Amino acid sequence: MTKLLQKGIEAVRALPDDRQDLAGEILLWIAGQRPKYALTPEQIEDVKIGLAEAERGEFVTDEEMAKVWAEFDK
Repeated sequence: MTKLLQKGIEAVRALPDDRQDLAGEILLWIAGQRPKYALTPEQIEDVKIGLAEAERGEFVTDEEMAKVWAEFDK
């Protein structure tokens, strides 16, 4: 194990459990392990639609995005 990887692992150990799990998932993905989650066909279509919108430059306004985030503050 490299010193940098060991330093990173030591830092991750100090994180809350949910962040440690996220770091573990990322490491497994990098290592080429099978992902834990898979998108449904509907989710894949939604991603394709979103990417096409982004390629066309179709983005929401800052005001629209602020309304979305405000819903999470309730």
